[in-house]
Formats: sequence, C-alpha cells, structure tokens
Amino acid sequence: MHFDLIQSLSLAGKADVPNDDRIGCADRHAWVIDGATDLGPPGLLGERGGAAWLAASAQCAFAMATGPLQSVCEQVFDDLARSYARDRQREPIAGWELPRAAFAAVALEGDELVCAHLADCVVLHRSASGIAFLTPEPDREAERAEARALGPGTGAHGVRTPAVIADRRIARERPKAVLGVDALLAKAGTRYTRAPVARGDDLVLMSDGFAALFDTYDACTPDTFMARLLDQGLDALAQVLRRIEHDDAACLRYPRFKMSDDASALWLRVG
Repeated sequence: MHFDLIQSLSLAGKADVPNDDRIGCADRHAWVIDGATDLGPPGLLGERGGAAWLAASAQCAFAMATGPLQSVCEQVFDDLARSYARDRQREPIAGWELPRAAFAAVALEGDELVCAHLADCVVLHRSASGIAFLTPEPDREAERAEARALGPGTGAHGVRTPAVIADRRIARERPKAVLGVDALLAKAGTRYTRAPVARGDDLVLMSDGFAALFDTYDACTPDTFMARLLDQGLDALAQVLRRIEHDDAACLRYPRFKMSDDASALWLRVG
C-alpha cells in the first residue's frame, strides 16, 4: 500500500505575513507542521523568524527521513537540534523565543496506519468502520477562555496588542512537549497510535487553523466535514472557514488570539 495525494491546501492567516504551516507526503509517510507564531522580532536565527526557520527545517527533515514512523520522527527531532546548534546567532532572550511547532505525521506499516503527534495538529481517518480522529479530538476551550479573559475583541482584525504578546509569552513559558530544538523533550512527548488500514481509506492531516472548523466554530462534525470534502473538496471547506472568520473579524462571537490563523490540510487516499 501507499499514499495517493488527492488535494493539498495551505492558506496564510494574513497575506503580509509568511505562512508557518508546512504539509507534505512521501510514498508511505506524510506530515503536517504548524509553526508557533513568533512573539518577538527575528534575530535568534538571523533575519528569518523562528517559526519560519523551524517549519522549513522540519519540512526538509520529514522529506528526507526513512523507516518506521517512530524512526522518522526521531530523525527529524535530532536533525532540528543539530540545525539549531548550527544556525543560532545568540542565546535566546527567554524560553518564549525558542522556535516551536505542533505536528502530526502518519505512516503505513504493514496492514496498520501509524500516527504520531505533538500538540494540536489533527488527523481524521475515514475507513469502512467509520470516521475517527487518530489524534486527540480538537478542543480549544482553554485557549478561548484565555482570549476571553483579556477582554472583548482580543486579536480583532489581526492586531496583536502588547497585552496579548505579554500574555502569550507567559503561556509559552509553561512546560509543554512540542516539536522544537530539544530532541529529548520531543521524543519523550510524542504519542503514537495505530489503526487498521485498507486500500480506499481517506486521511486528512490538518493544522489547528483548519481544524478550527470543528472546535472553534462548530461549523461541522467529522461526518459532515468528510461528506463535504468528498463532494466538494478542500477549497469549499476553506471558504467556509474564512467566511466565518471574516464575518467575526472583531473576534467577539468566537474569542481568539488571531482573526485568521494559517490553515493547512492534506487529503490522502490509501492506494
């Protein structure tokens, strides 16, 4: 068995800011990477922001890695640690400046589908048994509560106020297993799940900006998401996503830290 690419889509949250998501697939493994928004100006890794550096470095590492999924992931983690030691221009100001990301990856191993993940990227699997999340079901309630606590309109129209930046720096200092420059932390934190797989199964790998359709906006269930995907493709779902965000540009109905996040999705079929 192998992965057939059906569609891929990646939208920047703002047209004037680089997209820090990456998606990709090889014959038997695929991945999505969601770089965490920088909370200060570039400098740690030169003129490029940390999120862009991490996303590009991880994309290259996933494309080059081979073997079972755990081996692939550990090759990526080690490569990122080496690249950071090579590219770093100075010591980080604080822990919040270290580049970090969420990721999810899948691989075909024998008659099983293996999924690895850290943080909040999402993988949805359609099989003869139904539709299921291979990653934890999305839940942004804690983030919504944090945005709500900063007052109405936090993140409105894509503006990051000093209060929002300060709050996000504090949040990023909290211990959390992420895809980043600490290979040991990533290896210890990555979770692996397995599921039966067959030819004709569909998989969708998403950054949390695309998965917001489920957990932030309640625009669909996994079943209705997959039905619309099969009928109209990723573009129709992306239009729904951006329309919701445009209509709530003031971030009042759906409290959040950005009007629109980078949103990426990769649709694969097992061939």
